[in-house]
Amino acid sequence: MKRIAILGCENSHANAFLTAVREMKEFSDVEVVGVYSDDEAAAKKLQDKYSVPVMADYTDAVGKIDGLVITARHGDNHYKYAEPYIESGIPMFIDKPITVKEDEALCFMDRLSQKGIRICGGSSLKQDDFVKKLKEEAETELGGKTLGGFIRAPYQAENAYGGFYFYAQHLVEMVCEIFGRFPISVTARQNGQQIHVLFHYEDYDCVGLFCDKNYVYFASRMSETASTGYEIPNTKEWFYREFNEFYQLLCGGKQNISYDEFISPVFIMNAIERSLKSGCEEKISYRRSEGDR
Repeated sequence: MKRIAILGCENSHANAFLTAVREMKEFSDVEVVGVYSDDEAAAKKLQDKYSVPVMADYTDAVGKIDGLVITARHGDNHYKYAEPYIESGIPMFIDKPITVKEDEALCFMDRLSQKGIRICGGSSLKQDDFVKKLKEEAETELGGKTLGGFIRAPYQAENAYGGFYFYAQHLVEMVCEIFGRFPISVTARQNGQQIHVLFHYEDYDCVGLFCDKNYVYFASRMSETASTGYEIPNTKEWFYREFNEFYQLLCGGKQNISYDEFISPVFIMNAIERSLKSGCEEKISYRRSEGDR
């Protein structure tokens, strides 16, 4: 059996992953040894529905599991939850936002890299068929070179889970997947409850539209001879694909993304917040390995 624990089980990921373990034959060799949340009621609901043990502390599964799922709503909890398990060298699923702070993101990835810990996670939107299609079209320059793009996704202006950072990675990661992980800079402006962001790349810009608590997703790419766009339906398939990617790591599979690519949304979100405050274009400073240049 492949033993896992789920830490921070306040959102839909925990339910979706537990359902997959219980109902899908391909995951029949996965055992969830425990769940933990600072919100005791959230953990108790999972115990009642899935008959999984509730851990008294997030460190209780150290040395007892083969993989770790971290799905806390607040990004500030992700490194904290992961830290006691790093010495074990086990693979990890880390939900969005990876972290909120840039220095913490770097320290987090350095620790994981040093131990060779394989990771997956981030925004589930990168699992979407239309996002994958637009990414492929950009990479193969279908219709000619990319001239720009437009991405729409929700954010939450007010919440108890880090404010802007709680939901913003969905839009940012769609931009990263389709147009490249490392935009050079951003220019952001708020008008009413909407936030418009220009993501500046070397040869073009992409427009992002954050809509407060308006759960419509859209992605498009403009090329030299065509414009292709899709409204993206919310689907449970995203969660299945996320968990399957984690399952492949449990089975010894390779990590699909570099550590620096994995945390690039943290630096982009911080730059957006700086631009909203300054009213100016804000450069994004990454630490990029040779393979990411």
